[in-house]
Amino acid sequence: MELSVPGTARKVVVFDYGFGNVRSAERALARAGAEVEITRDYDRAMNADGLLVPGVGAFAACMRGLKEARGDWVIERRLAGGRPVMGICVGMQILFARGIEHGVEAEGLDEWPGTVEPLQADVVPHMGWNTVQAPAGSELFAGLDADARFYFVHSYAVHDWRLETNNPVLRAPKVTWTTHGKPFVAAVENDALWATQFHPEKSGDAGAQLLNNWIGTL
Repeated sequence: MELSVPGTARKVVVFDYGFGNVRSAERALARAGAEVEITRDYDRAMNADGLLVPGVGAFAACMRGLKEARGDWVIERRLAGGRPVMGICVGMQILFARGIEHGVEAEGLDEWPGTVEPLQADVVPHMGWNTVQAPAGSELFAGLDADARFYFVHSYAVHDWRLETNNPVLRAPKVTWTTHGKPFVAAVENDALWATQFHPEKSGDAGAQLLNNWIGTL
């Protein structure tokens, strides 16, 4: 299944801060029609049409690596200018206020309130395919069947969505959920900031369609 974006290919930077499967992300984005570059160069990351932030490993270690590469600045400044950013797996988790792993608490980027905590399930890690419950009007999951399955591999998640939007001018974030033991946040669409707990780059045709949807908004 080859996907493409009509018109000029969008330039997407996969931010390389040492904590993500950047090559898999590069291949999946290229398959979905983007012109892709793997880099931690500040200017290139700032000027790309889209920035993808992968993440594998421990929350605190990913945050240290991101800050050392100035990724926290890149994300903050892109979002301040309404420029699209997408996080994947731990690259989603670090967008929340904090994470707790093995009793150790670490600060996240605090783009969204909430805490990344151990999964509340009999079997951990959550590894394999699962369906999700996307909200009505989701752009990220547009064109995908309700029974589409995505690949997860993680031991931590956000179980409570705490961002309240009382301003009628602002669009409320669209939050997608799934269940492994207790329900947890599987994806978020919040203006220029989108993220998934699962790995679209490992999710076959469904993941390719999802990435194509994101690229189409850039």
